[in-house]
Parts: sequence; structure tokens; C-alpha cells
Amino acid sequence: MKIYNVTGYSLIAAHLLASGEAAPPQWGFIYGMLGGLAYLIFIWFFGGLYLSDVLHMGIAHKTLYYQPWFIKSVTVFFNVLGIYINPRSWVNRHRHHHAFSDHDGDPNKLEHDGFWRTLYLCIFPYSCKSDLAKDPIFKSWPFRLTAAGSFGVFCQASSFLVLWLVTRDWTYSLFLWVSVRVFALWVNMIQNYWTHDRRFGTRRYQDERDNAMNLGEWLPVTASFSASLQNNHHHFPHFLRTSHARDEYDFGFLTVRVMKALRLVRASPSGAQKPEGIPLEEIGF
Repeated sequence: MKIYNVTGYSLIAAHLLASGEAAPPQWGFIYGMLGGLAYLIFIWFFGGLYLSDVLHMGIAHKTLYYQPWFIKSVTVFFNVLGIYINPRSWVNRHRHHHAFSDHDGDPNKLEHDGFWRTLYLCIFPYSCKSDLAKDPIFKSWPFRLTAAGSFGVFCQASSFLVLWLVTRDWTYSLFLWVSVRVFALWVNMIQNYWTHDRRFGTRRYQDERDNAMNLGEWLPVTASFSASLQNNHHHFPHFLRTSHARDEYDFGFLTVRVMKALRLVRASPSGAQKPEGIPLEEIGF
């Protein structure tokens, strides 16, 4: 088993076992563990929806057009209750990442950066050279609000306070709050480190100048909402799916199809255009 899978499964197991041990006495081990599982699923699912589906494919690459009320609601909801991520800064960094991937100008990781340096960059990334996030949506009040530094500070408190209101135990809440952020850091490392190191994964497209790789196993694909298929995505960043073959598992695309059935999203012209050279008979959207 690859090291990133071992790390991911170990973090999940440690989170569940420690959740049971840290649970309030009246809860007991089993209910404490179930509470930890529920909070982990909440952060993972809505975090993936917000980052991978909405910010990434919806705004940064414009492959999907979401209902405006939905995209704004998800942004405010997850930042207040989940893990705060400045939407404007994230989109700006991601566009720089594609423009300069693994080279000078990439805020996520340079080619020679190792594991610990990339881990540090997940929290304190390199500065971006310019402002590539000037989309009209960032002028709307929900995005101006969520991009404010003071709002980011408020979200640290609000996410913990709401968790405490549910559990009514400070110690248990603090453990859950910290533990899911460690798991989120692992997901970030999947995208920034393991999928940008040629020692890991596979490489469908050999002509790319960056080090983007595909990690196609169940855990990294599910945890990252398919962002672990980096080599595919970097080759065709404006295509609405990151899987380029029928046998490639694509959890993120499954969630987008559900949202399409709910009439929350539609494909953009670039997103709906099937690139030449990929072994898909149809997009499936």
C-alpha cells in the first residue's frame, strides 16, 4: 500500500479511536466514535463540495455554471461552520498554480520542495506574483464578506462554538475541531505534494512540463473529490471532469451529476467540450 494511503487510513482510524476515548462520560466510547465520524464526514463532504466542485471547477476554471444563490450559500455556510478558506485568495493561488506549476511562481510547491517544506506551504504558501482573481462574483457581498480577514478570525470561533453547542463538551469539541483539520491537511498534501512528485501515481500525459500525477485509488480520489487525478486535470484544465477513461473512478464528477439532477449546475461551453485524444465516448453529463 502506498504511503499516502497508509497515512490517510491511519489518520481516519486514529481520529475515530481517539474520538471514542475523548467522548464525554455520558456518551461512552461508541457514541463518541460515531460523533467523531459524523463530524469528519461533515467536514470532508462540504469541504469537497466547496473547494473542489464550487471554487475549483465552478470559479477557478469556469467549467461549471452554478446557481448564484447556491454558490454563495455554500461559500458562507462552509466557512462559518467548517474550515475557513478565503475564496478569493484560493482561486488566485490555484490559477497561479496552473500557470507556473512546480516552477517559480507556483504558490503551492516548487519542484525541489520536499515533504516538510510542502507541508509548511499548505499553511503559509509562496506569495502570488499578481492578482488573477478579478471575477465579478468576488464583488458580491457574500464573497467580499468571506474574503475579509476579520471574517476569517470570526469563522475560527464560530466553527468551534457551533460544534460545542452540539456536543456540550469543551474537551471533546476541541479534539474534533483539531483532528479534522489534521485530516484536511492530509487531503491538501495529496493535492500539493503526492500528486506533484513523479515517484508516486501514474502519468497518462507525458508531454506536460510539470510533475502532475494521477493517484487513482479509492481513498485519495474520494477524499479529494477527484482532485488527485492531477495529470489528467493539468492536461485539460477546462474540461468538467478529471477522469479521462470509463474505468477511472471519479467521485467529484458523481457529485456534480447529482447537483445537475437537482438543477443546481450546468456545464459551461468549455466544460462541455470533450477534448480530442481522451478515451471517452461521451462526457456522461
